[in-house]
Amino acid sequence: MLQIRDILWGFLYIACAVAIQVQVTPTHREISVGESKFFLCEVVGDAKDIDWFAPNGEKILPNNPNIQVSRNDETTSTLTIYHADVDHAGIYKCVAKNGDKEAQATVQVKIFQKITFKNVPSPQEFNEGDDADIVCDVVGSPVPFIIWKHKGARIQANKDVRYNIMENGHLLIRGIKKIDEGAYNCEARVMETGEINFKMINVIVNVLPTIRARQSEVNGTADMGGSILLACDADGYPEPIVTWAHNNVILESGDKYSLTEDGSELVIKDVIKVDEGDYTCIARNKAGEMSQEVSLNVFVQAKITYLNNQTATEFDDEVTLTCEASGDPTPSISWSFQNRMFSEGEQSHDGNIVVRSHARVSSLHLKNVDFTYAGEYLCTASNSIGQDNQPVYLEVRYAPKILGVVAVYTWEGNPANISCGVEAHPGASVTWFRDGLQVPSVNTSNVKIYSTQSSSYLEVSPESQSDFGSYNCTATNAMGTESKEFILIQAEVPSPPEIQRLEPFSSSAAVEFDEPVSFGGVPIIKYRLQWRSDGQDWTGRDYDATEDLTEFTIGGLTPDTNYEVKMSAINGKGEGENSAVVKFKTGPIQGEPSTPKLEAMVQNQGNALKVNWIMQDDGGSPINHYLVRYKAKHVSDWKPEIRMPRSSEYVVLSGLDWNTEYEIRIVAVNQKGKSEPGILSFRTATEPTTMPGASGSGLSTGAIVGILIVVFFVLLVAVDVTCYFLNKCGVLMCIAINFCGKAGPGAKSKDMEEGKAAFTKDESKEPIVEVRTEEEPTQNQEGVGPTEPNETTPLTEPDGKTKDDVKTEANNTAAEVKTVPNEAPQTNGNESKA
Repeated sequence: MLQIRDILWGFLYIACAVAIQVQVTPTHREISVGESKFFLCEVVGDAKDIDWFAPNGEKILPNNPNIQVSRNDETTSTLTIYHADVDHAGIYKCVAKNGDKEAQATVQVKIFQKITFKNVPSPQEFNEGDDADIVCDVVGSPVPFIIWKHKGARIQANKDVRYNIMENGHLLIRGIKKIDEGAYNCEARVMETGEINFKMINVIVNVLPTIRARQSEVNGTADMGGSILLACDADGYPEPIVTWAHNNVILESGDKYSLTEDGSELVIKDVIKVDEGDYTCIARNKAGEMSQEVSLNVFVQAKITYLNNQTATEFDDEVTLTCEASGDPTPSISWSFQNRMFSEGEQSHDGNIVVRSHARVSSLHLKNVDFTYAGEYLCTASNSIGQDNQPVYLEVRYAPKILGVVAVYTWEGNPANISCGVEAHPGASVTWFRDGLQVPSVNTSNVKIYSTQSSSYLEVSPESQSDFGSYNCTATNAMGTESKEFILIQAEVPSPPEIQRLEPFSSSAAVEFDEPVSFGGVPIIKYRLQWRSDGQDWTGRDYDATEDLTEFTIGGLTPDTNYEVKMSAINGKGEGENSAVVKFKTGPIQGEPSTPKLEAMVQNQGNALKVNWIMQDDGGSPINHYLVRYKAKHVSDWKPEIRMPRSSEYVVLSGLDWNTEYEIRIVAVNQKGKSEPGILSFRTATEPTTMPGASGSGLSTGAIVGILIVVFFVLLVAVDVTCYFLNKCGVLMCIAINFCGKAGPGAKSKDMEEGKAAFTKDESKEPIVEVRTEEEPTQNQEGVGPTEPNETTPLTEPDGKTKDDVKTEANNTAAEVKTVPNEAPQTNGNESKA
């Protein structure tokens, strides 16, 4: 079966017999740069010559190295393009000739070149402020167009005049800034082929250095072996290198100079005066350099070069202290003495101290020399870079000066110390005289002398009226002698106090009084208040004398009953006369008690409070108990109510919150009902700071037990020693008797118990300057009043508590709420000694 192709060729063959026909296969082709392709030219008919012509019209010769032509047979010829280049693109023509017959055919060759980045350096560096031409050279066929991107966004030159995409595809940034730094995407695209490619270009913006001196002017001290630091801080990109120059000479690290690694700090060693001047710090980087001047001023520190101690005698007309100093700038010189400052041209208010200065010398002139001028004077030389201080001493020799209280009070049998304080230079010897005779004499045993470095004490134990009177203290040294008379005066009992006001209630009375006009020469230590109803014996109570004691409260009275009251004052000599008797009558039975009067005292630990109350009146019916309530003010709930016995006079509230305001209410209750509450507000202390080492690892159980055992043993020893000296008993007493043959403390201790003046051992010679009386017998349990008190034997334990109070407090130390009974039992005034 004949094919269509065979039929066509048959027709063609017939036609060729008439003319020549040419066909090029393929008629067009796209070639990538570098590829090789061939084209076939077929001729129908007889053709003597078959030639190929290049796009420029020139005949392609067989010896062309890149484009070769070869005739395969009589009817075909091949055109081969090796390693195609863009220059090979165009229309190639195949021409067949046979005599005058000619035919031709063409083929269009398109050379396609992939996008190629020929010159795209990265990074590309520019100086800040320059017009930056970012290079991106791209070739391709067809010619690609360029898109620029920065930080993911396309750069649109029509929206920002700083940007311009030039004809060669480069990106121009006018006045580039540091913020323009970063990665830029140069993207090439060929629309005809859809080809796309890109290159990332890292753009670096170098910043011209900035440099700043930490101190534009630096002061240094010469000749001190010290160093001076000059410093400049430089910024820029890339990080600049700092160098230093002085007098146009670049400085390098060595014996004289030291530079840090980055050059920012220059240390000048062993500074001398010639180092003074201007120093230049220079910062350099790729963008350029900047410099800064630093001025170094070298001074000489003030230094005192001359001082001389002086010695003077009291009442000299003048003495001069001189101080010389050196330094650059010239130092100023001032003086100080006992926190008083004196400088050039200044003087004391009395004109006796004057300062005069000239150049580097200052003189302190002291006129009318007094013994108080003696001591250390400080000379201070100072200039703009420092100062120097040195002391100079003035020794003043002066005759003794006697100090001390002239009048001393005591009484027969009670030792007294007359103190003669002596100031003298050189030191003085002290002698005591009585009626022109030196004391103590050989036959006197009631006069003794004790001395310290600055005082002499004459202890006199008066035995009769003749021991009172004048005693002379005479102090002598090389400069002279000074005497002073001291008077030993017989003390008297105080005058009676005066009852100013008495306010009776149904079962109590408030008494206000004025203190005695005369104390008798020695302090009042007690007040005795006595009262009685008609036909009854006097009942009394003693109160410790305090500065603020101006009133008493008498309790336990019978309602609607006549009473009379009196009071007296007691000093070391004894009890004075009673005041005038004041009569009063208690009121009828009221019913409920009056409001308690409250007083508070914060305890040592700071978060505990002792609240005392004074019952003004029980309403005619004995107090059954007291009710105590308290709470922090910022909360609404009260703490559980505390019931206190009728004999209680205070309550101790412990374990309170720190730095918190509390409210306390105390109510007195009798058979008739409750009183109005006594109300008290207070704030606890701020919690103390924890001591260092309080936290962290604590002591082990064994260590704690060991400490407790040691403490217990020490307490036992202390108790035994106390028993030995006070009561002549205990283990130590047994040892003393059995092994040493001693019966206890010596006679000196007994003398102390009998009220005689006690002094320390001979090594110290330090007296106990107190006035004492004979021993006070212990009050018996039947209410017998105490014997006559003295100034050093208190009727109550410390803090104004009775012995019963102290025992009660000791038994209740572990409890949160502490109570004590009323003060010492009331005594009958007729049974006590006046």
